[in-house]
Amino acid sequence: MKKILFLLAAGTCFSLAAQNGIDGVLSSVEDNNTTLKALRESMEAQKLENRTGIFLDSPEVGFNYLWGTPGSIGNRTDVSVSQRFDVATLSGLKSKVADGQNRMAELQYLAGRMDIMLEAKLYSIDLIHCNALLKEMTLRRDRAGAIAGACEQRLAQGDANRLEYNKAQLNFVTAEGETARIGIERDALLAELKKLNGGLDVSLDDDRFGDVSFPLDFDEWYAEAERRNPVLAYVRQEVEVGRTRVGLNRAMGLPALSGGYMSETVAGEQFRGITLGISIPLWENRNRVRQAKAAVRAAEQRSEDAKLQFYSRLQILYNRAAGLRLSAEKYRRSLTALSNADLLKKALDAGEISLLEYIVETGLLYETVNKTLEAERDFYRAYAELSAVML
Repeated sequence: MKKILFLLAAGTCFSLAAQNGIDGVLSSVEDNNTTLKALRESMEAQKLENRTGIFLDSPEVGFNYLWGTPGSIGNRTDVSVSQRFDVATLSGLKSKVADGQNRMAELQYLAGRMDIMLEAKLYSIDLIHCNALLKEMTLRRDRAGAIAGACEQRLAQGDANRLEYNKAQLNFVTAEGETARIGIERDALLAELKKLNGGLDVSLDDDRFGDVSFPLDFDEWYAEAERRNPVLAYVRQEVEVGRTRVGLNRAMGLPALSGGYMSETVAGEQFRGITLGISIPLWENRNRVRQAKAAVRAAEQRSEDAKLQFYSRLQILYNRAAGLRLSAEKYRRSLTALSNADLLKKALDAGEISLLEYIVETGLLYETVNKTLEAERDFYRAYAELSAVML
């Protein structure tokens, strides 16, 4: 598969530790998630249920003791052992249907697992973004605090007016409030991950994203994604099970044989021999084959619809992720080339710009930083959804 390896920020290479951090969170969630544990238990129970009732009927043993009248004729004793044989069981069709249903149960579990893993990964991506934003806001708060402190000293010395002092204080309060807000959001994300991790705390302090391999060719990517998608595999398996069930229902319409041993003892005489029987299902299997064929046609339609929906959704996600990737790269390049926070601070200290000009200019810079971090987060979220079947 053709793929292109890229870095969203050439100047600040994203640490692989973040990716490893996400992988560690996902591994922990897979081990501890209570929903997954319940799904695994349900899968095992379903597989046992599917393997129930697929064997031959139990042998039947009969015993009769009959008193004769008049007494002179003696009593009669009958002993019989018989076994019923049906084509559906002997041909292995029941077992094939059960095996197919077991595979469906496994795929159903994998689909549930994929949803939970994707949810955990999206929360982890949001947490990394929140960590980066909190780090950035902490720096902004510290800068604003230092300026506010300096302005307060200047006001006391008569070198600044009340208007400048108020602007500096408002700038600091705004930065401090935004820092606190992001901290609260980060705590909420950790709480969501803790819930997914079975109530156990999760640690993810990374503030940079790892490298990802973005597919250059969508069709090749889709072919692999289709092969690994448990939902599509489930509907395909449903068709196969339905076709096997058609053969099973045909076999159930065939006569069933029974054979066994019987002995009869009466008035000093004894008879022994074999017994044979045949059961002809005239009414009990009526319309079973027609119903099974109709179910296969319905399953085929569901399979086609699921494939179409998956292809369309994946194409939308691919185009969105590709666009977000370019946007994030552009933002990061511009930020790396045009960042002038230190120059603005030096100009303010030297009196070359006013405090209002400094706040306005840094506001533009901070907005660009925020948009860069958001673009990177949005790309990784889109890529996570695009590659959910690979989890």
